[in-house]
Amino acid sequence: MNSNNSELQPSTEATFVPKQLGYFFPAEWHPHEATWLSWPHKEASWPGKIHTIYPYYAHFVKELAKSEIVRINVADEAMKNFAIRHLQKQEVDLNKVEFYYHPTNDAWCRDHGPAFLINPAAAGSKKIIVDWGYNAWGDKYPPYDLDDDIPTKIARHFKLPVVYPGIVMEGGSVEFNGKGTVLTSTCCLLNENRNPHLNQEQIENYLYNYYGAEQVLWVDEGIVGDDTDGHIDDTIRFVNEDTVLTVVEENKNDENYELLQNNLKKLKQMRLLNGKQLNIIELPMPDPVIYEDQRLPASYANFYICNKSVIVPTYRCKNDEKALRIIQEQFKDRTVVGIDSTEIIWGLGSFHCLSQQEPAV
Repeated sequence: MNSNNSELQPSTEATFVPKQLGYFFPAEWHPHEATWLSWPHKEASWPGKIHTIYPYYAHFVKELAKSEIVRINVADEAMKNFAIRHLQKQEVDLNKVEFYYHPTNDAWCRDHGPAFLINPAAAGSKKIIVDWGYNAWGDKYPPYDLDDDIPTKIARHFKLPVVYPGIVMEGGSVEFNGKGTVLTSTCCLLNENRNPHLNQEQIENYLYNYYGAEQVLWVDEGIVGDDTDGHIDDTIRFVNEDTVLTVVEENKNDENYELLQNNLKKLKQMRLLNGKQLNIIELPMPDPVIYEDQRLPASYANFYICNKSVIVPTYRCKNDEKALRIIQEQFKDRTVVGIDSTEIIWGLGSFHCLSQQEPAV
């Protein structure tokens, strides 16, 4: 390990520990250079209805493009042209959209996309990419070899240093406050289908070294229907360095009720690095979204923070407006935009799962 490389230069591969060189993963509200997406094309992820998601997905792109560049991974010219047709229907500003011929297996760019770390004071490259291993949430949906290659392909295109921790990690499993704290869940990161050779302390060390974190806070549970084994971006989100939005189920007979109460109890016991308690804001869950007798992981917590707006999934139910109002109260500097995710959630994820931010530096 070279911990003295203070003038890190662009390359296709580097061997170093990002934290030792001052690199860290910024909070999502840090200014973005761009948002990365992978165009949805895998019919098996939306069996029988992938065609229904494109108007809502294109609406998502339209909102992103109002305040930042949107960089989309596509397989080839045909997929690019297909995407452009759908984006044009929603009157997306195509001057803000860039396409990259990076074939993918699926659309979930939060988990297979690049983790961008920054060090504004670096003498050399101020931005690097961490290419974690990716195994489609515990080898659930092979093949995933194309998805696993995406971070390195992006690093090579932009001539950014890329580092390989050598363990499985998904972007949706970790949540950052930008001040050294990362939130995650035992049900996901300690699941034996990810890194069975590592214990909790060892995984924490990877989070410290390769995300630049100083503290890891753990909750236990995810929500019912989440095939990722409990990603944190469906349950608890930082909205500033000491405030979290956490979803709660109001119906005591709902199967999510006890799970989310357990998370809430854990959050109330936590302390940040400065000794402060978390400021906890409760966010309701939507009515259950069920399709073909399957409970889907619908959650308002799967919102995406971009430069001028916060894009929130909605589900055609009574709590939509309440959730939008609560989220808007936490983002005085951004406009909260609700986009119907009822069709998209059939793929078992929503807007945060579909996107990965590239910070400005």
